Amino acid sequence: MGSLSKEELEEKLATYVGRETEEPQIALDAVNEAMIRHWCEALGDENPVYTDAAAAAESVHGGMVAPPTMMQAWILDGIPMATPETQQMNMIREIHKLLTDNGYSGVVATNSEQGYARYLRPGDRIATTTVIESVSDEKATALGIGYFINTKETFRDHNGEEVGWQTFRVLKFKPAEQPQAAAPADSSGAPPKPKRLRPPLGHDNGWWWEGVNDGKLLIQKCKDCGELRHPPRPMCGNCQSIEWDSVSSSGRGTVYTFTVMQYPKFPGYEYPFVCALIELEEGTRVISNVVGCEAADVSIGMKVELSIENVDEDLKLPLFRPVA
Repeated sequence: MGSLSKEELEEKLATYVGRETEEPQIALDAVNEAMIRHWCEALGDENPVYTDAAAAAESVHGGMVAPPTMMQAWILDGIPMATPETQQMNMIREIHKLLTDNGYSGVVATNSEQGYARYLRPGDRIATTTVIESVSDEKATALGIGYFINTKETFRDHNGEEVGWQTFRVLKFKPAEQPQAAAPADSSGAPPKPKRLRPPLGHDNGWWWEGVNDGKLLIQKCKDCGELRHPPRPMCGNCQSIEWDSVSSSGRGTVYTFTVMQYPKFPGYEYPFVCALIELEEGTRVISNVVGCEAADVSIGMKVELSIENVDEDLKLPLFRPVA
């Protein structure tokens, strides 16, 4: 643990402001069609100017372009174990270590903004420079006292022309001590079993959870164009209508993709568990858990069926089990 006084720490933090964090970072790969296609498939973006060469050639772009929001994807580091030489100390890591050593061990991202100068095209090679724009005075937050660190990343193409920027803000804080209320014991004297995190309920999704409680998996349906959508939201992404109804899913589907959760271990969950994206028979997808089999037995394309179950005494969830 560091021993700097508050004044000494803030004087040290001020020396980082306005400086570039490291040498320009150059993308390992040029903008390419394969990565664009994977991105669009993952996000469900069907804009043809990203994946259809013929349609893109007829567009105002005159050829294929990358989604603007992919900008940062081109320069993200790979897996640290695969490229340890790229994980060297830079000023961002230095400033985080300085704060950690002085008791500000918590970190949380608070907000980020992006701006775009032009569309990226296959063949562009992106390079970035990052500047520490500012470090705040010590602030009191609900998480604890800490410092906001603001950085700005500038993206340039292989000709050195700016193509976009991104700002990023994080809070490095001393975790506030939370009062621990004594948990009521059950009839045996043992503390109650922890419960799963509760889903946020609001105007736009409360009806969906009511359906789950009634044993139904509902899918929102646009009254004007008939488009099905999930998760629930107030406007149709296809025709922008705010008039909607719902249909009851058959509950049959397939595992579109999945991950096995091992860590971090939150109270109320039994590990490992499978978090899966289920493609329903109706065409929409929902995120759920696959239960009733070993995690190692789950596979992409597996046929599953709905099973609405109580995960504790007052929470029902739509889960999926392998088809017998």
